[in-house]
Amino acid sequence: MPALHIDHLTKTFGETKALTDMTFSVHPGELYGFVGSNGAGKSTTMRIALGVLSADSGEVRFGEESMSDDIRRRIGYMPEERGLYGKEKIANQLTFFGQLHGMGKADAADSAVALLTRLGLGERLDDRLDDLSLGNQQRVQLAASLIHDPELLILDEPFSGLDPVAVEVMSQMLVERAEAGVPVIFSSHQLDLVQRLCDRIGIVAHGSMVTEGTVEALRTSGPVLFEVHTPARGWYPAGTAVVEEEENRVVLDVGDVDDQTVLHAALAAGPVHSFTRRVPDLTELFREVVQA
Repeated sequence: MPALHIDHLTKTFGETKALTDMTFSVHPGELYGFVGSNGAGKSTTMRIALGVLSADSGEVRFGEESMSDDIRRRIGYMPEERGLYGKEKIANQLTFFGQLHGMGKADAADSAVALLTRLGLGERLDDRLDDLSLGNQQRVQLAASLIHDPELLILDEPFSGLDPVAVEVMSQMLVERAEAGVPVIFSSHQLDLVQRLCDRIGIVAHGSMVTEGTVEALRTSGPVLFEVHTPARGWYPAGTAVVEEEENRVVLDVGDVDDQTVLHAALAAGPVHSFTRRVPDLTELFREVVQA
């Protein structure tokens, strides 16, 4: 599968600069988490990639090819504003969407049944969309993005409104697509889920990419902090700095000081009940990056 390349996109709406030099890539077989606050530019980037919006400048490529209508038919897209037909039977409209992507009717119908069954809706094939709960409507929307076995998946807030069981089913389906070589990009405010699923993450703010990398690289890119549970005080080696201090606990920024040096100093001063590296989770990291 080719990679998706977002190359120096700029987009302005009136006086508002929605995107400024937005640049990143999503590689084959990769789950890429696209995160940012509301209004950061995530949906605008995805809509430009799909051709729903045009960029003022920049380019979207799939592999070496500029995005075209032919390529877009090979993409699975799940918009934040859901776009299914409320009065139509869910299996029928999924079959219709499959045909729009170039599938034969029989193949599209078989794919619709298989996907809806996998998503726990096998007994509701003939129900209208409006007769389903919001969470089940979300499952149908995912099926619509997968109906044609896409070569690229772009999903805008796919987990919004889902119960934990549905989140697990959807997560597994996205992981399977990535394992089959498909580039998968999704936005989400559920940062614990992004941290668990994604190979790489891009954090955007004010229309620009602020930082990106693997989950591990991003989480360990800041100061080296150790949390030490000990009643002793004043033992801190030269080159370290106190970040937090309270009874029986201290957090040190150890800088370039070896962790074993810090541990031995703590043990020499008194009992040590725990000594752990404190690595921020994605929620903490996101807050720090966006505020900065």
